[in-house]
Parts: sequence; C-alpha cells; structure tokens
Amino acid sequence: MLKTTVASAALCVSAALALPAAAEISNSPETLAIGAFRDNQTFDRSMLRTSHWATYWQPVFDTLLRVDSEGEIHPNVAESYELAEDGQTLTLTLREGLTFTDGSPVDAEAAKANIEFLLNSNGQNRWGIEGISSIDTPSATELVIHLSEPNPAILYSLGTVGGVLAAPATLGTEEAKAIPVGSGPYIYDQDASVQGRQYVYRRNPDYWNPEAFPFENVSITPMADLSARLNALRSGQIDAAPGDPRAAAEAEASRLDVSNRSIDMFSIFIADRAGEMVPALGDVRVRQAINMAVDAPSILEFVDKGFGTLSDQPNVAPNRLHVDDLKDRYPYDPDAARALIEEAGYGDGITIQMPELASMTSYNPILAQQLQEIGITVEWQKVSPATTISDLLSGKYPMFLFRLGSETAWGDVQKFIAPDAAWNTRKSETEELTALIEAAQYAPLDDDAPFHAITEYLVDNAWFAPWYSYDSVYMTNGDVEVTMPSLNVVPWLWDYRPQQ
Repeated sequence: MLKTTVASAALCVSAALALPAAAEISNSPETLAIGAFRDNQTFDRSMLRTSHWATYWQPVFDTLLRVDSEGEIHPNVAESYELAEDGQTLTLTLREGLTFTDGSPVDAEAAKANIEFLLNSNGQNRWGIEGISSIDTPSATELVIHLSEPNPAILYSLGTVGGVLAAPATLGTEEAKAIPVGSGPYIYDQDASVQGRQYVYRRNPDYWNPEAFPFENVSITPMADLSARLNALRSGQIDAAPGDPRAAAEAEASRLDVSNRSIDMFSIFIADRAGEMVPALGDVRVRQAINMAVDAPSILEFVDKGFGTLSDQPNVAPNRLHVDDLKDRYPYDPDAARALIEEAGYGDGITIQMPELASMTSYNPILAQQLQEIGITVEWQKVSPATTISDLLSGKYPMFLFRLGSETAWGDVQKFIAPDAAWNTRKSETEELTALIEAAQYAPLDDDAPFHAITEYLVDNAWFAPWYSYDSVYMTNGDVEVTMPSLNVVPWLWDYRPQQ
C-alpha cells in the first residue's frame, strides 16, 4: 500500500536506503510490502523455521492448523481436530477439494508425506512433531497421527512448521529449495523475484480462505540495516518492518506506528551448573549471587528504553511455564550477592570465560562491571558473528548472555531445559528435574501445575539469571496495521491488515 504522505520531523538517520540497484520495489495499494531483517535461507520444507523466516514461507505454504496472536490453536486446512485424552492419538479432518498450485490434491496422503519428510530430516523444527510413531489415512480427508508418547507441542507445531504443506512431488528436490510449490494464499513469482534482494508473491486465485489475506500481492525485501528500513518506511517503499527499542522514538517522530510485545527471554545462561569448567558455578549460592548482581531494571530503562518486562523466570508470558506470582525472587542487591560468594568460599574471587557477542555490545561492559563488583571477573572471548550460534551451542562457554525466543511451554522445555535440549549447552541434568519434565509431558492440556513446578525448580536452583522478557518492536506506515503475536518475533502473515 502506497504511503501518500511522508513526515520529515524525524531525527536524521546516517545511513541511506541500502537497496541493491538491481532490485525494484514496486509498492501499490494492492501490495503488502515488507522489509525483512533476515534474508530467506531456503524454501526446503524440512528446513523451514519460524521467527523472521516465517515471513517468507507463509505466503506460499498453508498449514494444517493455525496459531493466532495469543498462541491459541484454530482449524485451518484441517477443518477439525481431536486429541485423545492420553495425548497419543490426534485425528484431523481435512477440507475437501483443496489443491496445490501444481494441480495435485491437498489430501491426507499429502499431509502424511509432508510430516514424514520432516520427521526423517535434520530440520531444527522437527522437535515439534517428535514422538509420532505412525500415521494412518483412512480416507482422503482423514489423518490419524499416533504418538509413542505425548508431545504437548504437537498442535502448535501443526500450526507452524510441523504442519506446512508442500506439493509432495517437490519434497526433497533441489528445485524446492528456491522455488516453493504450496497451496497457500499466494503463489511465488519466480520471474519477479531475485534471491537475496526481493521475493514477490501473487494471490492464489484458488485459495480456500482469501478473506484472511486482504492484499493482492506480497513483496519481501531483505534489509538488515535498521536505518535502511526506517528510510524505506518513510518514503513509502515498504509498509512494514522490524524495528528496535532504541529506534522506537525516532520511528514515532516520523509518524510511523510502533507496535511491541514481549517475545524473547533475555538472560544470562549459567550453562556450567555442574561446575565442570568453573567449579564455583556448581554452587547454587554463586548462581544465586549472579542473579542479584545485575541491575536489570536500570538496563531495561536506559538501554532498552523500557521495551520489556522484568522477570526472574526463564520464560515469556503467556506460557504454561509462567508463574504469575513468582516475582522479585532475586532483587538487585550486590551486597547480598557478595555475601553469598563469601559464604560459598569464593571470597578471593572467581574468573569466568564468556563469549563477546557482537549483538551484546551495549550490555557487555555493564555486565562485566557489575559482576566485578561482587568478585567475579569476566574474561571475554571474541566470537565471529558468522559462528555465534554454533559456538554457543558447542558447550565451550560456562556462561553467556543471550536473547532466546519462546515457543510454547513444551517447546521451551525441549529447547533449553531438557537434558538433551540444544540450548542446555552443557547438558545439565538432575533426577528431580527429569521427573518434573516427565510429569509435565503427561499432564492434561488444562493442567499447568506441572509446568509451574519446572519453573520453580529452575528459579530455586538459579539455572539462569534472567533480566527481562525483551520486546519485539515492529514498525508500520499509516496504511497497514498489525497485531503482534505472542509466539513469534514478527507478525504472522494473517496478522497484517489494511489500516481502517
């Protein structure tokens, strides 16, 4: 949608719009033009991801279920679903008469092929459908999924990556990495798209639910630079783009609309809870001291401009892990923190190696200074931005500061709490926590108490030193409005609407 008036009241931005000369952005009232923070990595159905990357695949791939902005599950391609009381049989009834854009039917066999393709892959989001032991297709519209053990995230997964439907003939082909074929609301326009520059989608005339997607076209332009996204919004070249807490005031001064919602857990990950690398970290009193050493309220106010919610627990509400009355467990108190260090027998000081991440440059000096005040010296080890994730997941750091997105309670357990979770980088494990995780896995969907018990254990034992849940900030011009979701850093495609 074309921005007809551009305000000039904003503070100056140093960088000009950084768009490749060969890429043409053609915005119009019928087009939703998005500036994306990350470039697309692949359209390979097995390697799809949520977060920023969902923006690229949601136009072309429909999903069995749908997740709304509050994380609630709704029918979609599956017009109804029923999960057995024991959580081990899920029956879905698919809509009749749907087709992929290659003409093949969207039926139970196609859905089965997609789920099995993800199960047999190395895709990072296969965790969402783990536990599936077999899939039956009694008819073209009946899909029966059997699980060997409950997976409390199965419905959420089938509303996101786990439920993506790609044309079966394309699964595993080289062409599918660059040219997606789905049954979604739009068709990928290969001729108008340039990989790494701009991705263009045209309305699918045969889509079953066109009212949910009011724009005729969608264009997505990767724009890693925040200043470029701001300038493109001001000029009307794009309608929507991710922002940043520190740029929110500037965006609003430009008469852009700024939306925000807490989505990331911002925390010190005390990875070496067994004290294998740094013996002091094996003492819960030291870990509790770290929780009290950092003035998170001031960091939130002065560095992130208040765009977040203070928290002592490693999750982001709404979430079954979140305990509403678990607040102020570890207030900022360097004197009490020093006393705990002394009590633990480390009054002579502790040295901890931490990765020096480029994304944390605003926080690292503050963290080092405040830890030093309680007797902990940080030795920074530089990390290349290109290898940040692999380095963190390698387990070679006893402690690190990071922001990590939340994806349902069971997703979080599988992501950074369980013994084999990727972000449990030192594979910490206790019999008590393992029992709590098993109880949560088998709990009824309406019983949050077992998940609360997990969080209370993590807080009591100071496995993390959370600062706050960090707000995702999103900017739009006056022609488009969005609803920020609770479980993704950018809006889902169905959360964009023309401004009323």
